[in-house]
Amino acid sequence: MMTGGIDSSKIDAMLAQLKSTAARAQAPGSPLQGTGAQAVAAPQKTGFADALKSSLDQINQTQLQANQLGQSFAAGNDKVSLSDTMIAVQKATLSIQEAIQVRNKLVSAYTTIMNMQV
Repeated sequence: MMTGGIDSSKIDAMLAQLKSTAARAQAPGSPLQGTGAQAVAAPQKTGFADALKSSLDQINQTQLQANQLGQSFAAGNDKVSLSDTMIAVQKATLSIQEAIQVRNKLVSAYTTIMNMQV
């Protein structure tokens, strides 16, 4: 549903992603999780480059997983189903399409900034 030019389903998806990231940060063994009487560590500052690299690494992992499932299914592995393989391939396709859209937005923003008169 579109509200004021913003797709509310994308907002909901972003909120879900933020909540899952926060849950992972609070999980035992996380670098941000304190132990015993130890104070909770201050969150590390992550820059745009770190966030972009993390996203690209996650996309790469999704692509590798889809490729591995496809090869296992093609080799006749009984433990890999066609539906799992197709879902992994679709996730990989969607993640690369998302990365392309982000890249396009970044290029557009860069072009807009470069064309601004000072």
